[in-house]
Amino acid sequence: MGSRHRELPPYEDPLMGCPRPAQLHNPAWLHSPTPPSPTRSPLAAPHTHGTAPHSQPGAVRPGRQRTGQAESGERGPALTERMELVAGCYEQILFGFTARPGEPWTVTPDFTHHAHTASLSAVAVNSKYVVTGSRDESIQIYDMRKKVEHGALLQHNGTITCLEFYGTAHLLSGSEDGLICIWNTKRWECLKSIKAHKGQVTSLSIHPSGKLALSVGTDKTLRTWNLVEGRSAFIKNLKQNAHIIKWSPDGKKYVTVIANKVDIYKLDTASIIGTITIEKRISSIRFITDSVLAVAGDDEIIRFYSCDSQKCLCEFKAHENRIKDICSFEREGQHVIVTASSDGYIKVWNLDLNKIENVPSLLCEVSTKARLTCLAVWLDQASETKENCGEAATPAEANETEKPSVVKKKKVCGMNKSGKLLKQRRRIVPAKRKLEAPLQKKKKKQKQNSSE
Repeated sequence: MGSRHRELPPYEDPLMGCPRPAQLHNPAWLHSPTPPSPTRSPLAAPHTHGTAPHSQPGAVRPGRQRTGQAESGERGPALTERMELVAGCYEQILFGFTARPGEPWTVTPDFTHHAHTASLSAVAVNSKYVVTGSRDESIQIYDMRKKVEHGALLQHNGTITCLEFYGTAHLLSGSEDGLICIWNTKRWECLKSIKAHKGQVTSLSIHPSGKLALSVGTDKTLRTWNLVEGRSAFIKNLKQNAHIIKWSPDGKKYVTVIANKVDIYKLDTASIIGTITIEKRISSIRFITDSVLAVAGDDEIIRFYSCDSQKCLCEFKAHENRIKDICSFEREGQHVIVTASSDGYIKVWNLDLNKIENVPSLLCEVSTKARLTCLAVWLDQASETKENCGEAATPAEANETEKPSVVKKKKVCGMNKSGKLLKQRRRIVPAKRKLEAPLQKKKKKQKQNSSE
């Protein structure tokens, strides 16, 4: 890895001087450079468990909180308050906004980064890193504690369709090339590359135990992967292609999404125990609890469903355009929902599970004026204790003969099917480069120079 550092650029309007995103036509600025045995898994680690008018890009407004929340000035431990809303868009930009709980909540622009040479398609986070996938076939890595680029991964030959961390030591990636890759995030080596589907991998999800994973693809199959042994454990044929799959937090059930339908499966029997259907195609789902599921489709509505009864508990208009992604987390007993939409807004909501029939209250929102595609919430060390309380085991696959595919300064290596190393002819970002100086300071210096 390179020794130079480049900081992530401060927030600026990536669309300044350009028409609205819906009117963009190839603008020049886009061209800037059955579960397995209880043997310990290679991934196993201890585990616990209203709309406002559009404003200027980066403009933030606090929302309204429910009564009975913390009084002004009351805050939890400092670590729990460090959170970053990270979103990707069609315009190849990665946005970062710092969210601060309080009375009211606030969101401040942190950085924008021209992350890829094509639109962003996936983003994932753990306690240290943010990774983004794109149609340019690369995975970019960012160290969020140091605020620097960390390098790029070039194992795939197709759009990166899904990314998911397990703990602090492993990342799984899926792509249109049909591969699922298991990465060691300490050395950023590809431990195993699995030909998972005959078509594209559309979605994957890791079981909370880390012992197995599920994936769906365009070959109309749902596949169970034994991560202890790194092999296929079970294949289920589907009537149609599923584009989303997700485990429940307790790992006792999982859901698949086919068009506008959610099928709920029970792990013990691998059978469907219920189905949820909405009018339009489903774009994102998220388990709020083990039994409450948030569903968003190609409209402005978010719906909360009971997985037990399949009844809609609550629905509300969250955005002015279709919703692209939903994230959720718990902070000091408060359930927080974060949504991203094609209308360019990222919104933060407070959900009262004791009164789930009530519409969530808007805590704050921010406008990007970009066509958002994916969303994640990066939480600092305190969140790690809630999600993963220990270090993941060293994978058995680490001793395999596969070569690392992490980007280095001058040479990038990948592998073909025969295992031979191939040189990638692709422009890559040198690892660990410092971010540019703040934009405001640059402007001040330019003004000073022009006045002289």
